[in-house]
Amino acid sequence: MHAQKTALIHDWLTCCAGAERVVEAIWEIYPGPLHTLISDPEKLSSLSFAKEKIYPSFIAKLPFARKAFRNYLPLFPLAIQRFDLSDYRLILSSSHAVAKNVKKRPDQLHICYCHTPMRYAWDLYPTYLSHLKGAKKALARQLLPRLRKWDAKASDRVDHFIANSHFVAKRIQNNYGREATVIHPPVNTHLFLPSKERTDSYITFSRLVPYKRVDLIVEAFRKLPDRQLIVIGDGPERRKIEAMAPKNVKLLYNVSDELLHRELPRARAFLFAAEEDFGIAPVEAQAAGLPVIAYGKGGALETVLPGKTGLFFHEQTSESLLNAIRTFEEIE
Repeated sequence: MHAQKTALIHDWLTCCAGAERVVEAIWEIYPGPLHTLISDPEKLSSLSFAKEKIYPSFIAKLPFARKAFRNYLPLFPLAIQRFDLSDYRLILSSSHAVAKNVKKRPDQLHICYCHTPMRYAWDLYPTYLSHLKGAKKALARQLLPRLRKWDAKASDRVDHFIANSHFVAKRIQNNYGREATVIHPPVNTHLFLPSKERTDSYITFSRLVPYKRVDLIVEAFRKLPDRQLIVIGDGPERRKIEAMAPKNVKLLYNVSDELLHRELPRARAFLFAAEEDFGIAPVEAQAAGLPVIAYGKGGALETVLPGKTGLFFHEQTSESLLNAIRTFEEIE
């Protein structure tokens, strides 16, 4: 199939994380025009498609869209359905929100690589509401159930689902009543090599967003003043993490890939507190030779081998993580 006969669409391209790496891998196999609600070219410079033309939605023209595009959530359905992809035979969507709901003709083939059904409309609806206050919370209570209903109906536009994990495949089945083929996302494990030089510091790296639960990890180390923790990442929860971090927690922002590849293998163990759809970071940590202490739900159950490459804690609390760290140090 010729490149011009394939269209790619992703929710938004505003950072360079796991989902964007999946888009890159798909684009390298099926190069074609990229469509997205909004993009930030400066954040995409390390990706192979960075110099290609990217077609954004009308949201990109709205005030403060690049930094605060999530505020335009009520417009996401309208924006994604305004894309005209009728000239293409094949539509490949990479979706964790609304990209899969793009309109199509009956004779077009639409394959969706689903990172997760829309978290805040489905599984994380209560958690999302708990972080809102006042008018925003009241609006979300009205909007999200309607968004969930639209999402379920519009998902019928997908001809075939691919899930990034068995965990997500079950959620696709539960939410949309659809079967999904499981293909784990690509991970550049060759970039991470074990190191003979080790420190006593624990490490985590992640976007600083609520569901990653970096706050839980930092809270645990408030109770471990004689242990060191390195947190690598940035995001909306940066100020919150800074405010709660004790002296034994080192925060690093805007870390280059080279520095990450150097620092990660030197750590004592990698900590992971999210209920993640797949979780690329624990795989990278294992490639670097690190044991992983992870929350025992979600995609981590498919990549961490308890007793061999790591261990799990089973409640998403700082106390449960503390107990896992103590267990790890006893058997290390």
